[in-house]
Formats: sequence, C-alpha cells, structure tokens
Amino acid sequence: MRRFATVRLRVTLAAVIIVGITLCIGGVLLVRAHRAQLTSDIEMAARLRSHDIASGVADGDLNVDLGSRRSDESFAQIVAADGQVVASSANLAAQPPISRLAPSDDEISVETVDHLAGNKAPFRVVARGAHSNGNAFTVYVARSLEPVQDSEDALIGLLAAGLPLLLLVVGVTTWFVVGRALRPVDAIREEVEAIGAEDLHRRVPEPNLDDEIGRLAQTMNAMLARLEDATLRQQQFVADASHELRTPLTSIRSQLEVDLAHPERADWQATERAVLDDAVQLQRLVADLLALAAITSESATAGRSELVDLDDVVLSEARRARGTSEVRIDTSGVSGAQIEGNGGEMTRVVRNLLDNAVRHAASSVAVRLDESDDEACLQVADDGPGIDECDRARIFERFARLDDARARDTGGTGLGLAIVYEVVRAHGGSIDVTNHTGACFTVRLPRRTLG
Repeated sequence: MRRFATVRLRVTLAAVIIVGITLCIGGVLLVRAHRAQLTSDIEMAARLRSHDIASGVADGDLNVDLGSRRSDESFAQIVAADGQVVASSANLAAQPPISRLAPSDDEISVETVDHLAGNKAPFRVVARGAHSNGNAFTVYVARSLEPVQDSEDALIGLLAAGLPLLLLVVGVTTWFVVGRALRPVDAIREEVEAIGAEDLHRRVPEPNLDDEIGRLAQTMNAMLARLEDATLRQQQFVADASHELRTPLTSIRSQLEVDLAHPERADWQATERAVLDDAVQLQRLVADLLALAAITSESATAGRSELVDLDDVVLSEARRARGTSEVRIDTSGVSGAQIEGNGGEMTRVVRNLLDNAVRHAASSVAVRLDESDDEACLQVADDGPGIDECDRARIFERFARLDDARARDTGGTGLGLAIVYEVVRAHGGSIDVTNHTGACFTVRLPRRTLG
C-alpha cells in the first residue's frame, strides 16, 4: 500500500483524472456543438428550398418542381388552407400533410418529427406561409437528420477510442516526468538516510537547477553544515569542560595525597586554603556550566515578561564590584533605561561584563547606559590591553583562549562572555567589542513592551 502513497503516483492519478474530466466535458460540448451545427446546416437548406417553392407559389405556379427522386432525403409539400395537399414531391405521393404547422404569410415555423413517410430517421420540418391569387398555402420542406446522427455517432466513436489512448499518454508522460523531477529527491533522501552522527561532513547532491528541489538540497546542506558545526562545538565544549573540571579536582586530590603520604611535613592550614580556593573555582565553573545550559535550552525563552530597570541593575553591580576591587568604576554615564526581559539573566550579563573589565583593567572601568525609542545601549570599557581584531570573533566562544594579555588565569572560568552572548541573543539583542583605550563591549537590547 505504501507504493500507492507515493507523490509520483498521486500526481499521475491527479493528472489523469483532471485531464480525463476535462476531456469528457470537452467531448460532450464538442458533440453537442457538432450536432447543432449540422442540424443548423440542414435547416438552412430546408429554409432555402421552402423559399424557392414559396416564391413559385406566389407567382401562381402550383406545379413547381418539388423533387421526384425517391432516394432524395428532402421532402416537400404544398398544402392549402383547408388541409388539402395541392402538390408534393414524389417520395410523398398520396401522403397526408407532414406537419400541422400553419405559419402566416412569409413567416416560418420549424419542428423535428421522429419519422416521415416510412423513414425511421428524424426529420427537420420547415413550414413557410405563402399566398397565390388570394388563397393561403403552407409550404412544407423536410430534410432527414440521419446524416447528423451518423456524423455524431462517428464522432462519439472516435472520441471513445481516442480519449483512453490520450489519457494513457498523459499518464505515462506524467509518470516519467514526475519520476525524473523527483529523482534528486530520492537521492537526497538516500543520502540523508545514510548520514549518521559520525557522517555530518557529508552533503546531499545538489542538482544544477534553481528550482524547489535545488533550493531544498541547498537548505539540507546548510542544515547539515549547521549540525556539523554545532556538533563540533559541542564536542569541543565537552572536551574543554572536562579539562576545566579536571584541573581543580586534580589539584585538590594531589595536595591531599601528598599531605597524607607525608603527614610529618604537611601544612594542613595551607592545604585547606588551597583546597578551598580550588573548590570555589570548581563551584564557579559548575555554576557557569549550569547557567549556560539553562540559557541555551528551549525553555530559556520563557519567563522574560517582566520590565527590568537596567540602570538599577548596572548601579547595583557597580557597587558590588567596587567592594571587591581597587579598580575605579565610573558610572557617571549611566542614565535610565528599561527593557522587557529576565531580570536575573540581565544581572548576570552586567556582572560578567563588569568582572571581565575589572579583571583586565589597568586602573579604571567606564560604564555607560542610555536608551532610544527602540533600544537600550550598554557600554562597558576598561583601560587594559584591549583585544586584537583577529580575536574579537571568538571572544564569546566557550572556554576561548586568547593571548597572554587577556589570559583566563586571573580568576575567570572562560564562560562569562559566552553566557553574556547567549543571554543577549536570547533577548533579541546584539553585542560587539572594539578597542578604545582598552576593550569596549557594547550591548544593544530592544525595548519591547509587555503584551
């Protein structure tokens, strides 16, 4: 049954059905038009014949030639007003009037009779009124419709034989044309079916056509490229996370093992302080990993329906940073700004940017915040060594390692800017970094309204 569910068969059946219905309707209309035209031609010949006879009657000639050949398919009569047959064609000899139509002078009436003078075929009868010497007469001319029936039967037979053949041609042509058009789709399907988690480098074949199938192949390859990139990033992230988690754990274990192996030389207070520092670093790393996983999950987009006073968040985080660092933090450029978003995530963005700037500043950090009708703009700049232009594209990668000037061995986990990037992107904003006196991070967030 699956074979009957293919697009190829459905399109073929649809084409055959639509063309079949169209041809049937067209055939019926053609037969009717053909019949009407032939009937009209026969009636016109009868009208012309009746006119000739009526003209003779009007001239007083009641012996006008009405035809005498018995094989002739034309019949004619001249009937007086009292119903007496005055004259008739030889094939109507001794026959009563062939019609009861009685039009007035120079008027015409037409009817179709089923049979006439022993002929089983239908006839078209034209009656025309005429006058001669003050007497009224009716001229009847009848012509057989048998040629119409014969021609109609021949046309119907031709259509009955030709339409199935034409539908067969349509079906076969559609089958092969659709099959050829869908051949690249089968190739794409087979290739995608064969691609596994270890084969994301493979790509589906792209036909050299700028049509729907060609664009489908391009889209599939773009998707595979994104999957490959995401997988490589995930693998790199797992490897980096494993290394980062292993470092403090290894340090803790080695210090404890050394002190336990040589208790007489152990400085337990120094070991406890070192282990505590490593545990704090490990805690920060785990917290950042969990935060990053939560932000990048699908459910992270929920819960951003509160109005956040961004200036309050900036000033609060600036006070916190001043209490833990000797670097001067200038917030004179902070003005009121309000956005729609997640307050906790916005706090983390500001905190991570300030911690990063304080960690690399030589003496000061400047924070600016303003808003326009469409967006809020936050700038955090330090007077440190800055960031090389070649490194700015990867500064927001997870566990990104730059040169020694901005190395991560000064207390960071390597995830702070990655968290900032993910939160800003999830809120529909953008972030970029430039060099002024040092590094300057600019965050732009849309000011959406609740609704």
